[in-house]
Amino acid sequence: MMKRKGMGARDYIPHYIYDDYAQFEGDWELFEGVPVAMAPAPTLEHQGIAGMMIAVLNDAIEKCETCLVVGEADYRLDDETVFRPDIALICQEERGAYIKEAPEMVVEIVSSSTVKRDEGYKFSRYEAAGVKYYLLAYPETLQAEVFLLENGRYVKAGTFSTETYRFEETSCDVAIDFERVFRRFRK
Repeated sequence: MMKRKGMGARDYIPHYIYDDYAQFEGDWELFEGVPVAMAPAPTLEHQGIAGMMIAVLNDAIEKCETCLVVGEADYRLDDETVFRPDIALICQEERGAYIKEAPEMVVEIVSSSTVKRDEGYKFSRYEAAGVKYYLLAYPETLQAEVFLLENGRYVKAGTFSTETYRFEETSCDVAIDFERVFRRFRK
């Protein structure tokens, strides 16, 4: 059997860009040109925690005219990579069909089916894109890990369950009361 030089997996796998992605049916993300199906519908706890986080963030920015909290909005990192974070805090961005600039904060609610993506691939891509804060919320433990971008790298600011954390590097000086976010889910 003759081996062809220069033929790798990428030569056989279809490669997509944002314009293709925009035509996809269903729930997808695009990882460097490769479509990735999103996990099945989130659990009720996942949706409830996301709803509480959005409510708390909206309360925090109530008087801020430059920021907006969005859920499940497409974030186009480049022409070949599109994520759909659970929650994003965007500030001073021109509004359109998708998020174009690095959000000030991205929140991912982590599940067993998304943990590798959220803690690995997305972590490194959000870091490289310049997202100031990356927050991973864990419904199973009712905790959130907060990472702050310092000198181009994420530094863990802490793990929170009942505390309030002030995101001082945001345009609107946002604080999240994690006791309030997780309260309804404690047994």
